Amino acid sequence: MCINRPDGRRIRNIDPMQLITSYLMKKRYDAMNMYEDTFPCEAWDKYIKEKEAEGIKLGYMHILIAGVVRMLALKPRLNRFVMNGRVYARPKVWVSFVVHPELHEDSEGTTIKLCFEGTESILEIVEIINKAIEKETTKRTGENGTDKLARVLTSIPGPILKIVVNTLMWMDRHNILPKAIIELSPFHTSFFVTNLKSLGINHVHHHTYEFGTTGLFFAMGKEKTIPVVQKNEIVQQKHMGYSLVSDERFCDGLYFALALRELRKIMRNPAVLEKPLEKKVEDAK
Repeated sequence: MCINRPDGRRIRNIDPMQLITSYLMKKRYDAMNMYEDTFPCEAWDKYIKEKEAEGIKLGYMHILIAGVVRMLALKPRLNRFVMNGRVYARPKVWVSFVVHPELHEDSEGTTIKLCFEGTESILEIVEIINKAIEKETTKRTGENGTDKLARVLTSIPGPILKIVVNTLMWMDRHNILPKAIIELSPFHTSFFVTNLKSLGINHVHHHTYEFGTTGLFFAMGKEKTIPVVQKNEIVQQKHMGYSLVSDERFCDGLYFALALRELRKIMRNPAVLEKPLEKKVEDAK
């Protein structure tokens, strides 16, 4: 079957043990690592307030998405995915998330998938996110492409739908899934984000989907006041909990740890993201 894919190029310079791992753990759920931590909120709250005074609307999810986009641009091995035992590098950064027009149980959510080069400033990312959310909520005039595809699939009788889904997954494994479907699929993404903070509940450890290429799943939880050591004193600080479920097959644990350290560094001062990245780091061949 085809070697190349519209959403990634094959990485051939892979550590032998890592390559074997991608064949030993055939399913993405076999390779899920679960991590949780917190981000201090003081710098985030200050930055949100400053931007609000300038007429720019943003929240915690904007900051997290912008920070992860920057992290993936600097640590490109986390922007990989595994398909049929082979490791691929994405040319750009994609993010998927669900929005609801209203927060009640009858509100139907819609999934948004956005693409970034990785060099954008946080203000550029905020503008793109806000326009996409507005289009799918207050200014929505009909179904988007993703919803249309889902509606078409779910209109098929169950037994036939099972065959169709299995066929699509087989095509994906053999790199012949049409580009149009990949572009519409929210499951073919660099990372997924769920904002449980907006519901006032804790973060969960959300699985990475077996269909598609999602390798990272971030879940945001509600804020809490926790004791931390600061200058040899214990003080109370507001922190937002989050979890990350990742596919461990496309890079090693050390690289993951260094990438998360980079993310924490960025998140300590979101204002650093206002400067666009001059050049993103290129992945191996």
